Amino acid sequence: MALRGDDDIEEILWTEEQISRRVAAMASQISDDLNGASSPPVFVGVATGAFMFLADLVKRIEVPVVVDFVRVESYGSGTESNGAPTISWDVKNDVKGKHVVLVEDIVDTGNTLSCLIAHLQSKGARSVSVCTLLDKPARRKVNFELVGEGKYYCGFECPDYFVVGYGLDYAELYRNLPYIGVLKPEIYK
Repeated sequence: MALRGDDDIEEILWTEEQISRRVAAMASQISDDLNGASSPPVFVGVATGAFMFLADLVKRIEVPVVVDFVRVESYGSGTESNGAPTISWDVKNDVKGKHVVLVEDIVDTGNTLSCLIAHLQSKGARSVSVCTLLDKPARRKVNFELVGEGKYYCGFECPDYFVVGYGLDYAELYRNLPYIGVLKPEIYK
């Protein structure tokens, strides 16, 4: 393995520049949608995969925001979700009556997202939007419903490959790649 892991990448799907342009466009749309909100929205990053995306996104948001994190366990060190996500680290900010923007690295089966939306709704969130860098609809098993006036923001539709980079990992590695690429199957099989 090369120092960063570049040699383990079969193909680059989105370059650092493409990601940056798309994140800027999403931030602009979200800023427009949240302009005039009565209180700062709470951006909740799903740790650890969304940390790079969340950081780059909120730097470009043009309204005051609160940033928080939640951690959900559903993958372990494998490549398949176990289908039963559990919240292992909850938000510290009170979301009651607030607009929450849930920031995900990738929406795959929908299990984690469905769990998190229900959790935030049970905490009294006025609305829950989802902002995901990648959406992989080919893997969807669970449909999810947004809360209140929540919206769905998607960076890229992802083909059904195992991808890493820009925060996404395999066994906690490859998060530091500045692009998103397809991991060579011999690495994880």
